[in-house]
Amino acid sequence: MTISLSDHESGAKYDGDYGDDLKALQERLECVQSAHITHGQRSIIMFEGWDAGGKGGIIKRLTALLDPRYFEVWPISAPTEEEKSRHFLWRFWKRLPGNREISIFDRSWYGRVLVERVEGFASEAEWRKGYDEINEFEAQLTGSRTNLVKLFIHITQEEQDKRFADRLDDPWKRWKTGAEDYRNRARRKDYLAAMDEMFAQTDTRWAPWKVIDGNNKKAARIAALTHVVEALEAAVPMTPPDLDPAVVKLAHKAFGYTAKD
Repeated sequence: MTISLSDHESGAKYDGDYGDDLKALQERLECVQSAHITHGQRSIIMFEGWDAGGKGGIIKRLTALLDPRYFEVWPISAPTEEEKSRHFLWRFWKRLPGNREISIFDRSWYGRVLVERVEGFASEAEWRKGYDEINEFEAQLTGSRTNLVKLFIHITQEEQDKRFADRLDDPWKRWKTGAEDYRNRARRKDYLAAMDEMFAQTDTRWAPWKVIDGNNKKAARIAALTHVVEALEAAVPMTPPDLDPAVVKLAHKAFGYTAKD
């Protein structure tokens, strides 16, 4: 099915108990991470979307109960000079998860066909070739037992402007906005065209996109965490480890532990 961002702009409020439902999702994510550690799984959770779309807030809640030893958040910005001297995917290969790990990308390799395309940082030949390179990269990941979840957080221009204003009004959030936001805002039409083509070219069977309506923050957080949880619960073995008899014996000797039926 064709992905149309205009289908994700209702901004409907979350119809449920946000606090309780968020806690339940976070507890499920905690179990998902335990399954990764127990069964040597590896996963990537990748976020794209508009400036001020709420990616950071979602990631903050996604990771709230996770053990920091087994996940990494990678905020992706402009490539360094060293990175620009290599293939555009090089810097992402370096950040892929190992066994038992989850890597979370706040922006990603899709910069090649979004910001690099729109702002002219890549030639037309380079960004057009990028679709095949990205699809092959993601096929290599999923084909080598790396689970991949791709989310795009969408907000309208009206909602983005409101959030920009809120950041300017809050002295402790002003660092979150700068001139680059307004450069990108001025080319929204160009970005929308690039996004449409990106979805058409890279919404694949092995790495499908999930668009989240980000116009209501609470609803977006619940929707995003629900998708991540359901995707990973389906992908990894959700079975806890058996008790180790040797450890049970040590616990019994130490403090009289007896395994429950």
